[in-house]
Amino acid sequence: MADSTEVENNVTLNPYALVQRQGMIEGNLDNAPTNQSLPRDINPGSRKLLIVITPTHARPHQAYYLNRLAYTLKLVQPPLLWIVVEMTSQSEETAGILRKSGIMYRHLVCKKNLTDIKDRNVHQRNVALSHIETHRLDGIVYFADEYNVYSIDLFEQMRHIRQFGTWTVAKQTQDNNRVTLEGPVCNGTKVIGWHLNELSKRYRRFHAEMPGFAFNSTILWDPRRWHRPTLEQIRQLETVKDGFQASSIIEQVVEDESQMEGLLQDCSRIMVWELNIESNSFYPQKWLMKNNLDVIAPLA
Repeated sequence: MADSTEVENNVTLNPYALVQRQGMIEGNLDNAPTNQSLPRDINPGSRKLLIVITPTHARPHQAYYLNRLAYTLKLVQPPLLWIVVEMTSQSEETAGILRKSGIMYRHLVCKKNLTDIKDRNVHQRNVALSHIETHRLDGIVYFADEYNVYSIDLFEQMRHIRQFGTWTVAKQTQDNNRVTLEGPVCNGTKVIGWHLNELSKRYRRFHAEMPGFAFNSTILWDPRRWHRPTLEQIRQLETVKDGFQASSIIEQVVEDESQMEGLLQDCSRIMVWELNIESNSFYPQKWLMKNNLDVIAPLA
């Protein structure tokens, strides 16, 4: 379903005007006119636009995860754009959750053949990055997977990022017996090292997790402003080993730790939790289902 609502291009709107339009921006923007985009010029005194990218797919917990994340994002001060990407086609269940969320969103589709890919999330995130680049959306890009738990303060802190920000993520181990810390070690806002918990990942250049960093979206479509050495598109790589994918995209955004900003209290405050609720859940026989659940209680 293509959205017929036109979005002003290259105009100045305050964030309150943006939030009034949140319920209006919906549908598959792949089929929309190519000149549609969010306002790029926001008053200097207003809050920075947050661009939150979430890949999703059909499974038993999908509606629960999306609704939980929607409730979190609704508590964040506008302006915020939620880009949700599905594989193959838009599902009615996901579209229904987004319409009722009250959040400004764009519902995109990744057309890749599932049999040809190793990690669907990589390609879904790249669809969102391409959309941001094509429409020159100006804000802070953040990869928010639906199954994680986020502090509201994290999103407000992101708005202070100039180029690239990073922070600590608490990650539950596969056996659920302990929690490890992933991310930077900081002195104030200066990144001076990284938490390293798995020897298999010691060869990564940057030891950050996908929900543990955010960056200025203009890096995607204005490389000369940031003196990037190459004009190649920034995309997540599927060809790298598991655990190296976050580092692969960070290496395209910054050269080293001197271009990073550590967020909050020497990076010692936990603002994101990665939990293994779904992968370790036990279902009685016949409780498993291949399709996603119907929409649960709508947002108020």
